[in-house]
Parts: sequence; C-alpha cells; structure tokens
Amino acid sequence: MVWRVLVVFAMWGALAAAVAGAPQRPVLIVGDSLSAAYNMPEAAGWVSLLEDRLAEATATPPKVINASISGETTAGGLSRLPALLETHQPGVVVIELGGNDGLRGLAPGQVRDNLDRMIALGGEAGAKVVLVGIDIPPNYGAAYRERFRAVFSDLAQTHSVALLPFFLEGVALEAGMMQSDGIHPTAAAQPRLLENIWPLLAEVLELEAEVEVTGS
Repeated sequence: MVWRVLVVFAMWGALAAAVAGAPQRPVLIVGDSLSAAYNMPEAAGWVSLLEDRLAEATATPPKVINASISGETTAGGLSRLPALLETHQPGVVVIELGGNDGLRGLAPGQVRDNLDRMIALGGEAGAKVVLVGIDIPPNYGAAYRERFRAVFSDLAQTHSVALLPFFLEGVALEAGMMQSDGIHPTAAAQPRLLENIWPLLAEVLELEAEVEVTGS
C-alpha cells in the first residue's frame, strides 16, 4: 500500500512539473561578430534581447549561452563545438557562421564540410539545430555568391534542420542599420535581427505549446 501511495505522489509531482513548465535545456549560440555584439554594449546585442524575449514568453525560460566570437570561422566554431556541447548540454544549437569564411574567399565546399559536421555534432548531442544563412558582397562574383549561399539551403535540406536563409534581411543596405564598415549591424539593427530569427527559435522551443499548457 505504501509503495502505491508513493507512486501516486511521484506521478502527481511529475505532472505538476510538466504543467508548470520544467526548465528547458540551454540555447547555445555559436556565431561570429554578428552575434557577439560587435562594437556595442553586450546588452544591446540581439542575443541579450533574446534572453529578455524568452523571459517574457515563458515562465521557465531556457538559459542562453552566447559562445560567439568576433572573427570566428566555421573551422574555429567546429573546433570549439564538442567542448561547448559537453559543458552546456544544450537543447538548441544556433549556428551563425560562414560570413568570415566568405569574406576570406574560402572554398564553399570547405565551408559546407565544417557546417555539416557541426550540424551532425549538434544532432548527436540531442540538440535541435537552427542554421543561420548569410550572404557576401557582390564584388565576390555571382558564381561564388551562388555557391556560397547554396551551402546553407543544401545543408538544411540534407539534415532537415531549421534555416534562416538570410540573417541580415531588412538590415543590410538599410540606412542606420549598418556600421561604417558596411559589414556589422548597428545597435539599432539588433531588434530586427531578433525578429528575423525569433519565429524559428519559438518553433524549435515549442513555446506556443508551453503557453497553451500553462495558460489553461
């Protein structure tokens, strides 16, 4: 009889935790200067804004780990990812890399191989992956740009992962949205970057489902 009572209480406790919204595994951002709040206060960057948005969207927001480094390449991200996965055990991995590879004229095949391995490592660690696409300036030539941009769409299809085709949509070439170097977004552009990626993150985090449960 006693063990039956204990089982009932254990089941009730598990159900209560589920309804209340159990803490989710962290969101890991592995990016470059676009995610590292380059040349602005860290609190102004889109990743910090994401933390605020998550706190508003759910009673149990996941922790956000920003492992982005200005100047980072896909090779650098790949070399760091295994340790990051082991340390943080994320539920979602956002890969925002490739821009610096493109600016250096690296072969798209090499960029693809690095990102391919990063996506695979994230999946093997039990995390959902969000791949963030980027473009490069027209002066790199139409053929190179086409091959470079195709890397992201091809990988997303191959691995069936969420893809944001162009992170700087509504930011690049817009007045007041880019710093003087023409490469890095301004602080004013950070809310737009968050809006660009938010629908994908909300989907993979299943925030709508959690709101329905907690609000019932």
